[in-house]
Amino acid sequence: MPTLRSPTLQTGRRRLRPFDGADADALFALHSSAEVLHYWDAPPWTEPARADRFLAACREMAAEGRGVRLAVDLDSDGAFLGWCSLTGWNPDYRSASLGYCFASTAWGHGYATEAAHGLLRWGFDTLDLNRVQAETDTRNLASARVLEKLGFVREGTLREDCVVNGEVSDSWVYGLIRRDWHR
Repeated sequence: MPTLRSPTLQTGRRRLRPFDGADADALFALHSSAEVLHYWDAPPWTEPARADRFLAACREMAAEGRGVRLAVDLDSDGAFLGWCSLTGWNPDYRSASLGYCFASTAWGHGYATEAAHGLLRWGFDTLDLNRVQAETDTRNLASARVLEKLGFVREGTLREDCVVNGEVSDSWVYGLIRRDWHR
């Protein structure tokens, strides 16, 4: 697969950009928060070196042409809000998976929806995607609302597919097809 050049995208109030080494502390703060990872299928980070491994994995994913994960900053002051990604890119099937993670201080402001919209626009235009899939814990209604605002349709439930904070949980599977995409 070809190397993907991680883009820098501007969306209204946010800038999506490739991660750099200076993001390690902000990433650690984000992923070490039990509140942020309440519905995540992995425990909060406890060691700062996890951030360096995350950054290396982002570079490797782009180099191998499997997708992009971008930092999301507030345009007005450059404050780190979280990240948004298109992973599992398959050019033969013209598909990828959307993911995102935002600091709790960014919740409820439309930042995730706006950032994901910008990345989806890039994915449909640049990667020629036909389908994007996303999953969310069935208890994470805020994430479900983000996906629905973007035009995703809930396609099913994966029963007991994750263990989150020691509890077996279900996930909703969402899909967005090119013909349903509203720029």
